Amino acid sequence: MEKRKSSLSTLGMLITLGIVYGDIGTSPLYVMNSIINNAGTMADAKPEYILGSVSLIFWTLMLITTVKYVLIAMKADNNNEGGIFALYALVRSKGKWLIIPALIGGSALLADGTLTPAVTVTSAIEGVKGQQFGNFVFSNKQSVVLIIVTIILLSVFIIQKFGTERIGRSFGPIMLVWFSFIGIAGLLNMTGDLSVLKALSPVYAIKVLFSPVNKVGIFILGSVFLATTGAEALYSDMGQVGKHNIYATWPFVYTMLMLNYLGQAAWVISNYQNSQYKNITGINPFYEMLPGDFKIFAIVIATLAAIIASQALITGSFTLVQEAIGLKILPRLRVKFPGKFESQLYIGTVNWMLAAITVSIVWAFRTSEHMEAAYGLAITLTMLMTTILLHQFLIMKKHPVAGNIFLVAFFALESLFLLSSLIKFVHGGYVTVIITMAILAVMIIWYFGNKRRDKYMAESENVSLLDFIPQIEKLSVDEGIPTYATNLVYMNKIGEDYTIKRSIIYSILDQDPKRARVYWFVTVNQTNAPYECNYTVDMMNTRNVVAVHLNLGFKKSQHVNIYIRQIINALIDKDIIDDQTPRYSMVPNRQVGSFKFIIQNQQFQDLGAQEHMNSLDRILIGGRLLLQDITISPSLWYGLEFSDVVEEKVPLFLGSHTDEYLTQKKVKNNVTPKPKE
Repeated sequence: MEKRKSSLSTLGMLITLGIVYGDIGTSPLYVMNSIINNAGTMADAKPEYILGSVSLIFWTLMLITTVKYVLIAMKADNNNEGGIFALYALVRSKGKWLIIPALIGGSALLADGTLTPAVTVTSAIEGVKGQQFGNFVFSNKQSVVLIIVTIILLSVFIIQKFGTERIGRSFGPIMLVWFSFIGIAGLLNMTGDLSVLKALSPVYAIKVLFSPVNKVGIFILGSVFLATTGAEALYSDMGQVGKHNIYATWPFVYTMLMLNYLGQAAWVISNYQNSQYKNITGINPFYEMLPGDFKIFAIVIATLAAIIASQALITGSFTLVQEAIGLKILPRLRVKFPGKFESQLYIGTVNWMLAAITVSIVWAFRTSEHMEAAYGLAITLTMLMTTILLHQFLIMKKHPVAGNIFLVAFFALESLFLLSSLIKFVHGGYVTVIITMAILAVMIIWYFGNKRRDKYMAESENVSLLDFIPQIEKLSVDEGIPTYATNLVYMNKIGEDYTIKRSIIYSILDQDPKRARVYWFVTVNQTNAPYECNYTVDMMNTRNVVAVHLNLGFKKSQHVNIYIRQIINALIDKDIIDDQTPRYSMVPNRQVGSFKFIIQNQQFQDLGAQEHMNSLDRILIGGRLLLQDITISPSLWYGLEFSDVVEEKVPLFLGSHTDEYLTQKKVKNNVTPKPKE
């Protein structure tokens, strides 16, 4: 598995256009449309209102996308990886409380992303309504648009499992054509009215917020914010393309976007009193400003750009979920790598949940206008949480003054956007809020359920492995007990002081004793470095009891059987453990014997233990074990589906608990007690 090369190059810049800018690059399809809808009709979209709106777009892209994400956030790379969870992994040592903004931001980002494919593809396809292609006139019915959108979206989700490497190669050139097209289209419309360049002054942005022509007041920022919803992707996708390729391409993308917005503004200003449009609502100036001969091409290229934006969102969700799993924020899900790059992954559960939610949103909201009204609410939460984490990063880098200025400035700005977006709650934003809360609940239960479980285990259910090594070594050479396996591997955490779950020792010694030549105790540690892969070995002064700590980055695959075989061969070569050459084998020069993996699944069935817990701990730990049962099994997670695996069900607490209310009433004993000697 390779890592995608991300050094600055022409090819790298082209790939960056295709991977990073799909969401923010398709925003001209619907942002101005949303702004005009806020005004009411085209007649209400007066020049002062339009110039102020475009000014707000320009400065929003400047402050949030350029300053915050491109210039500041991309400095906070975690071994060249970006995104809210990579940032959290980088700064989490600064305080346990930082998990809260990470959980809120991550869940909001996943939830709001369900609207991105719906709104972009629907906006693109709606341009075809009523268009004439030769003698054929396309239907004006929205139901026809919805069917086409559904087919396109389902096709995008279906191809994910096959990998998108070949398709991805064409994304860059398509997006280059897209950005060039929207820039040129905007420039051509601007030439008739260069006065729209006045919108680059922040004065117009401030004035429109308080102008009577702006009927929605501060809530106009909810529509303006749509222009920068893809900003988080610039940071999240940094690991795939490299920050230098983003630095090199963003000025081009920013320029093309603004040319298009200014061109749309020029068209609206020249047509807001046009009797053809005057009292019409739902006008999309992106398509209307184009000459008739270019509309077909515009619809085709817009649809392709929308598909690319959807593709980027889906793969971004896979990456986000994989990082969350690695940081023990989400339950384990099966991750596949259909391509030859580590960054190309596929998580079936996430893919089909996204598909179901996205298609449902398309049919529930029906028009892009209704989707725009709900879009962007949750992502403001993500940006606020990223601001909090970036503040900690700046402090960690010994820039406390700059960090505090950054926090005050951007927290205030993004709080303003959040406040302005709250009106979207009643217009459908509640959908993404509900999805956010559902994802957040799963994250809280899994993360804090693990923490509370580990606390109780540490208090009552851990023993020292060192105390039992003499018995384990004696069992290993006891020929009166049949051999259970040459190598017996337990996938359980061992603490730095050699503490281990009581149930592990019980499994080896107290149930039918399990005799093996070598006993392995494997601990898998997730590290802050995304692709770290190393291990330590502790023989504990033996030749057949091995404690292995595998240190794997939060983006690294966890195929333990591959790692263990490499480790055992290295130990045999160094004569640290005895040769295991089997008597019979079809593999020439094989020196490793058989493996049996033991995985213990904890069950929350110990009612006595539950009575000693408070209600919150029972909910968290019980919920965590429930999620464990309905998600991927540990054997599949560790890549052991073709290995000899034994799954043992054990109670969460093995130790016995007494009931203070149990009393003795009567003893009936007809047997004479044996006299004491």
